[in-house]
Amino acid sequence: MAKLTKAQREWRPGMPKKRRSTKVMFASTVLLLEAFVVLFGTLAVFGLHRNEFPPALVFSVGIGLCLVFVLTCAVLSKPWGVALGWILQLVLILGGLVEPAMYVVGALFAVSWWYGIRTGIRIDREAAQREREQAEWEAAHPAVSGPEQTPGADARNT
Repeated sequence: MAKLTKAQREWRPGMPKKRRSTKVMFASTVLLLEAFVVLFGTLAVFGLHRNEFPPALVFSVGIGLCLVFVLTCAVLSKPWGVALGWILQLVLILGGLVEPAMYVVGALFAVSWWYGIRTGIRIDREAAQREREQAEWEAAHPAVSGPEQTPGADARNT
């Protein structure tokens, strides 16, 4: 039998599901796309600048940076996770020092990162407000709010 996670062990019937952060989902999406860009950028640098940089250096830096982008997704919910993401945006832009096209690609991804973080925060704030309002409504109307009360139930029973 598979080992249960902490969340699975602590779950009890009727417990509300913990909401996932939209900000973290948007930021993870951007970081994973950037990891692919870094991987393909590594191949481009290897092919275009073969005589300038040793292949071992190109691949080790490229794959290492790709892994950092992927692993950063795991720490985005921590307070310093988004700051690390901003640092990685600068690193991607500075990739233009090796391959000038990365200035444009890095800048576009930095704008995507900014938009994803900004929009994710707004959506998370709106979702939290909706949850608070729903909880207030359910507290004020306990007889109406329940899984056994579904719209149109009276029409089906008659």
